[in-house]
Amino acid sequence: MTDAKTLWAWWQALLLPFQEDFTRPGWVRFAQWVTGMVLCWEEHTITQILTALGLESRWRPLEYFAEFGAFDDAAVERRTLQVIEQHRPARWAGYHPVAVDDTKEHRTSAGVWGTCTFHEPASRSPNRATTVRAHNWVVMGDLIPGQPWTYVPHAARLYFRASQLPAGATFCTKTVWASTLLHQADAASPLPILGVFDGAYANRTVIGPCLNPKQGERRIDIVTRLRQDARLYHPVVTPAKGKGRPRTWGRRLAAPQHHEQWDAPWRKGQAYLYGRLRNFQYKQVRCHWSVAGPKIPVHVFVFLVEGYDKPWFVVTTALALSVAEVVAVFAARFRQEDGFRDHKQRLGMEECRAWTRNPILHTFTVQMVAQTLLRLLQVQLDAAYGEGQWWRAPDWNRHKKHPSVLDLRRLLWHYREEFSQFLAALEELPKGAPEIRPGRAQAS
Repeated sequence: MTDAKTLWAWWQALLLPFQEDFTRPGWVRFAQWVTGMVLCWEEHTITQILTALGLESRWRPLEYFAEFGAFDDAAVERRTLQVIEQHRPARWAGYHPVAVDDTKEHRTSAGVWGTCTFHEPASRSPNRATTVRAHNWVVMGDLIPGQPWTYVPHAARLYFRASQLPAGATFCTKTVWASTLLHQADAASPLPILGVFDGAYANRTVIGPCLNPKQGERRIDIVTRLRQDARLYHPVVTPAKGKGRPRTWGRRLAAPQHHEQWDAPWRKGQAYLYGRLRNFQYKQVRCHWSVAGPKIPVHVFVFLVEGYDKPWFVVTTALALSVAEVVAVFAARFRQEDGFRDHKQRLGMEECRAWTRNPILHTFTVQMVAQTLLRLLQVQLDAAYGEGQWWRAPDWNRHKKHPSVLDLRRLLWHYREEFSQFLAALEELPKGAPEIRPGRAQAS
């Protein structure tokens, strides 16, 4: 089995590209912070991180770095995507699939920078108040195909309510943030982006800029949930010459909830969905959607999936995708929800104790990078030892088939002492070695 030096070599290789975005001391603090997020066993605060690593003497420098250090969150996001592209690029049917959604990080104090009040349905969280104070993050990550798919986050924006905007911040809706993140990924991706998101983002604020890009930008195709009362139209039939003004929309098509009126037969298919191969039935029509506009054709689907009582209504502008590809990538969107769970339960999203702007933003970025690097480390472990060979299912869940973020952390916990020594050694520069500045490659 692997040893501490091999694991550290792989982990350091994942961290090394971030040197270009920090000074040399800043990168050392960043490496200690990210690694400590993985190795600590209690609350993921800076104090607990350094205590777990045995680096208590570095508390003041890391606290100073979190508050005042040269930490460009946008540059780190771009670098994270580059690292993903280098080690495990997301590719699906000629697209680069990404998922976008928002999640809340509960903070009870009104004195914490950037918190806003939000209504949370009691039916979803019976032990919580219906109105909560939280940070609301819009997060984007790659969806890497597999069985199961893998979600790796690489960008996020903090949303504020207009009535609770902190001093110096600019109001921006969640849907505009989602569109911004999608175009940010498109600018860095060699392949066109396929945006996958829930119905909350299936509106003109997101869809419009994606399908009607500015000059020099690529069109971003989408796969999303369709409202059951969505307005759908047949293609326009050109009237005979001299028979009046050309129509913008064709004849109205029955809404998805009335799909039995569609002139389309039920067909059968099969795809890997939610952990296993499932059979499904579907109806498909090519039409126009009120949100996408009268000039852009879409494929609309009704899926009856094995194991689910209610039908799935799905729409896509990627007309070249097969039916199985559409339903598979749509179901893969739920892996982002699993990623939010890991972020909260395993990497301390809701254990943040920062009160001011910079530490709050930097902490979320560090946690996001730690989650992504863990999944990329899994790729190297699977390649070196084979899938299922480097981890063991726990006694209480012998049917577990795939490793989790917790399994990756447990593997690294075995070498916490060695990793602590390696992290301390990063601070020792060779005599006369130049300090690494942002934008410069590491000196050999």
